[in-house]
Amino acid sequence: MLIRRATPVFGVFQVVLSVRSQDAFDLVEHLQDKASQMDSDRLVRLRDERIGRELARNSVTLGAAIHQERRRRHLSLRDLARAAGVGLGTAQAAEAGVVCTLETYVRLADALRLKACFALEDPRRREAATRPVDPVHAAMGEAEAAHLRARGFNVGMDEPFQHYQFSGRADLVAWSVESRALLHIENKTQIPDLQACFGSFNAKRAYLGAELAARCGISRWSSETHVMAGLWSAEVLHALRIHKASFASVCPDPPEAFDAWWREGSPETGRHSILVVFDPIEHLRTGCRRWIGAEELDGVRPRYRDYADAVARLGLGVQAAVSGSAEPLPAARSGARPPQQTQP
Repeated sequence: MLIRRATPVFGVFQVVLSVRSQDAFDLVEHLQDKASQMDSDRLVRLRDERIGRELARNSVTLGAAIHQERRRRHLSLRDLARAAGVGLGTAQAAEAGVVCTLETYVRLADALRLKACFALEDPRRREAATRPVDPVHAAMGEAEAAHLRARGFNVGMDEPFQHYQFSGRADLVAWSVESRALLHIENKTQIPDLQACFGSFNAKRAYLGAELAARCGISRWSSETHVMAGLWSAEVLHALRIHKASFASVCPDPPEAFDAWWREGSPETGRHSILVVFDPIEHLRTGCRRWIGAEELDGVRPRYRDYADAVARLGLGVQAAVSGSAEPLPAARSGARPPQQTQP
């Protein structure tokens, strides 16, 4: 590029730029290279940020799983670190969600008798979600549906609903249009993830009633009862007891409203959120209750050791975990009378 000063015109000097064609091309290439380098640096930075977020998300998920399993097995952090062959600080960091090496996670999983799996998924690929088979969950729903149908209520199973972008399914709903009363039961055979458990229950409690009322042709329910029913097993009781305040916050109400549905009829008014534990097997022994409320959990004994024990007893129809005989789950029969409930 050449700069040449011209003669003054009207008392003002003019500056004339004389640019050779080759210099112009060099200038354009330089600017393009600089812009390309800036775009490349920005892409690298965005990629590094994305990878950092993915590492943080996966490490937090793995840490929560390790922590939960260690607590379930009643192990201290020191015991886990010693069994895994890692330092105490390393085990503590892994549980806290700090990014650790893949070997660390495999060692901790092996010490907890878990299988470490690592999957690569295409986020652009949308596959149909498959729901795991849960025979105990089905047995709980069958027992509840048989009892409520025998009392003359309308019953829906795995009832779908949608609120704008949120959609879900309610395990069991029973309703009476005449009484404008709705009962929703969410059955839990295991509680591995408190956040998912509470989030699902809260969403259904907030949106399910209005949609079902519209389907039934009424403006609103006079009575709405939402029940979280856990399996009467040792592992579910343990989860309920160690997170007592959390479950009390989500399900703070006494069980009278659910008792009204189970024994006498639907409650007249109000919204209720209730926690109970439920036994899918009907015991013939006098005074053996089918369910109990949250206020009775502290001193109650489990009827099943764990989920596998419940599967075995339901499948074989053998003697239940409590004294007294049991029979296979009854089918829903029109006009059948529910068993008389007595205090334990």
